[in-house]
Amino acid sequence: MPDAILADARTPLGTPDRAPVPELAARAARTGSSPVRDILALTARPEVISFAGGLPAPELFDAAGMAAAFQHVLTADPRRTLQYSTSEGDPALRAAVAARTTARGLPTDPDELLVTTGSQQGLSLLATVLLEPGDTVLVEDPCYLAALQIFSLAGARVVPVPTDDEGIDPAALDELAARERPKLLYVIPTFQNPTGRTLSAGRRAAVAEIAARRGLWIAEDDPYGELRFEGEAVPWVASFPGAEDRTVLLGSFSKVMAPGLRLGTLRLPAPLRRPCVIAKQAADLHTSTVDQAAAARYLATTDLDVHLARVCDAYRERRDALVDGLATALPEGSRWNRPSGGMFVWTTLPAGYDATALLPEVVRHDVAYVPGAPFFAGTPDPASVRLSFVTHTPEEIREGLGRLRGALVAARGEG
Repeated sequence: MPDAILADARTPLGTPDRAPVPELAARAARTGSSPVRDILALTARPEVISFAGGLPAPELFDAAGMAAAFQHVLTADPRRTLQYSTSEGDPALRAAVAARTTARGLPTDPDELLVTTGSQQGLSLLATVLLEPGDTVLVEDPCYLAALQIFSLAGARVVPVPTDDEGIDPAALDELAARERPKLLYVIPTFQNPTGRTLSAGRRAAVAEIAARRGLWIAEDDPYGELRFEGEAVPWVASFPGAEDRTVLLGSFSKVMAPGLRLGTLRLPAPLRRPCVIAKQAADLHTSTVDQAAAARYLATTDLDVHLARVCDAYRERRDALVDGLATALPEGSRWNRPSGGMFVWTTLPAGYDATALLPEVVRHDVAYVPGAPFFAGTPDPASVRLSFVTHTPEEIREGLGRLRGALVAARGEG
């Protein structure tokens, strides 16, 4: 080997003979990792009872039904299901989703739907086609963490809208929409992540009217809406007057079938359909053909509502075990809600408690939660905590609450 080549191979990066690589894009540098994902990595030990992740109960997956669906599509039509597909998505799957959406009160045509690789990708596509760096996005405060990541990567300016125990405050929304001139409002109106709150029909109507009057798009995320344990379903924001032509409805199979499928949908107003398809082409060409075909087969041969009833019965018992045990597990003066569905309970510890600072001691007791502070786009509440109740059985939940009580007592030096 020539001496010059040997010398170059041994030259470290950043020396005068070798320039350093360019820096990361500003959007990558300013966007942090998800604290929820980081906590899940810390609590992966099997002995930990974790209230941290919103992980559907794996024992409730219809594994046999999904296996039969995959077996059928791989046997009956392997040349199609293992081939490239259209960016818009499997026609049979889009037709099935359109029928379910229509049956739930929002008339939908298959051509209005785009299949995505999880609803997370749907929100990323929407950000791609709508947001320029510096554009303003309004979000509930607190807000779904991954949405904050997406808007940060898009270079958007995120402005929090105040909420109360009933969700987003329409009066505050109207004032901020007038002052900030946002392009987009992002909301999870049903069993919201992280708070579990559900926006009333009256507030949904107000949100639709404000969006129409102030001129902004609405991204209505609905991953949890079919996980209702009690009470009557509330119509989607998209169905209220004023919202019809400006609401993108994000749907997901993760909570109703299985998150490993990574399947979601966007229900798009006409002006956004072609741009989102083009963004999808640039992102990944199309979502997995075989996964879409299997999901379509599953929906054609299985009564999903029967499966969901079984899931909701189990989740109701788990919610009750968690909520009913919090009075004993948490310090006096703590507050929490009792959601009518979904996956999360929002808790606030008494003044002076810092849920983030307490977490290491909690994890040492083989239990975990997610501190609420990272969910806030505005001023965080250090005493807030998100608790998920779906992953563990009622017996495990009660055991976990006992550990949590011991951890909080130990951390405060009260034991």
